[in-house]
Amino acid sequence: MSCSELVVLLLPSILSLLLVFILMQRKQARFNLPPGNMGWPFIGETIGYLKPYSATSIGKFMEQHISRYGKIYRSNLFGEPTIVSADAGLNRFILQNEGRLFECSYPRSIGGILGKWSMLVLVGDMHRNMRSIALNFLSNVRLRSHLLKEVEKQTLLVLSSWKENCTFSAQDEAKKFTFNLMAKHMMSLDPGKTQTEQLKKEYVTFMKGIVSAPLNFPGTPYRKALKSRSVILKFIEQKMEERIARMKEGVENSEEDDLLGWVMEHSNLPTEQILDLILSLLFAGHETSSVSIALAIYFLQACPAAIQQLKEEHIQISRAKKQSGEMEMNWDDYKKMEFTQCVISETLRLGNVVRFLHRKAVRDVRYKGYDIPRGWKVLPVISAVHLDSTVFDQPQHFNPWRWQVSRQLSSYYKHVFFLLLIIIILSSRIYYQQHDNDCASSTCSSAAAAAATRSNYFMPFGGGPRLCAGLELAKLEMAVFIHHLVLNFHWEMVGADQAFAFPFVDFPDGLPIRVKHHTVI
Repeated sequence: MSCSELVVLLLPSILSLLLVFILMQRKQARFNLPPGNMGWPFIGETIGYLKPYSATSIGKFMEQHISRYGKIYRSNLFGEPTIVSADAGLNRFILQNEGRLFECSYPRSIGGILGKWSMLVLVGDMHRNMRSIALNFLSNVRLRSHLLKEVEKQTLLVLSSWKENCTFSAQDEAKKFTFNLMAKHMMSLDPGKTQTEQLKKEYVTFMKGIVSAPLNFPGTPYRKALKSRSVILKFIEQKMEERIARMKEGVENSEEDDLLGWVMEHSNLPTEQILDLILSLLFAGHETSSVSIALAIYFLQACPAAIQQLKEEHIQISRAKKQSGEMEMNWDDYKKMEFTQCVISETLRLGNVVRFLHRKAVRDVRYKGYDIPRGWKVLPVISAVHLDSTVFDQPQHFNPWRWQVSRQLSSYYKHVFFLLLIIIILSSRIYYQQHDNDCASSTCSSAAAAAATRSNYFMPFGGGPRLCAGLELAKLEMAVFIHHLVLNFHWEMVGADQAFAFPFVDFPDGLPIRVKHHTVI
């Protein structure tokens, strides 16, 4: 085929692309859009945006764009015109207006692999219904009565396999812990059993596809992940059929107090929705928690002062338990882990397991003089706020103590709130309410005010109506794991591995560590 013939064949497509581009430019002219660069047609700037970088930074792409255009800029990402926000106020505004001005809008490839009924991609009433199921099962009562005991059991199971002076992947061990916990929690699968290990093998293939390019061709990780997804769903469906058969026979199994059984008993969801719900929660509960635990191990080994304070806190808890003759951890023990919660918050802030969220404007929105057109994708970049020096002092430094002021302030405001409530009940005079507010503001230091600002813009679990349903379980897992880790082990890095964002956070070498047992009580 000659060059002239080729040009004639491609000319209609080229003209169509030019027409679409011109129409987009005219539409944009009607709005006062943020500054930015739309990049190449279709792919835009996606390749640069997704280029791997250190997880404790925002990457060169974001740094350069913020430096050039500001914290709110426009781009073309994931094949769509996009408003990117590194602005703390806009990020909070987006999440708080979920369902009114914005809605969840993940790329089709994510929905294709997680399922159209996945909580991650659902919007509106269906998402609220699914989230309600997850919240009911992960209630505070169940965390206290069931999950705390299971979290400690699975923690000890993993840590008991660590050999003196041996080198192993801390990331793999964290993944083993969270997978075993979620498999038990969701389908009553015991760790080490043949079917559990088979499910884990398929799940690893499934995860590789999620973090890969969405190329649905033979041999690609994405295609393999789709096949593994089918295998996993068949496995879950088989478990459902076995339970339905036992129910018809009047046989009950008290040991199967899990999410699958709870959903089958307390919801009217069809099979397809139950399967996608279980798979999406397995993904959410396993991946984010395991990476967070690995990050905590990584950050703590470089901060001896934090390890020492953790030891002091957990030694005190452990000694009190020995004196009372108790062995298993209880909820009161967990609530005493105040500095541990500071370590968890700092790990999530600096490591940023969830770096950005996918949203779409459902109405024309105006913010700080800029227009966000209806239908445009919006990316609130959570990590950019967590690493913003105007919000967090020395943001690249691992500093758990920054959260001690926040926790004290939270307790302080609770006392102020109840004091005001009592005054309002005793007297309807507004004078007293104003008087107490003035007193409160006069006693708040500048550090406390800064802590309040940090708390408002600290969003490792998202926010608004889509706030992560499993956030309390995730923090519980991290706290219990850290408790037994610092009481029983000293660890050191082997090599120079570090966390990278791909954009999913991962340690390329698996975070190899060497451990030594020690007894501190």
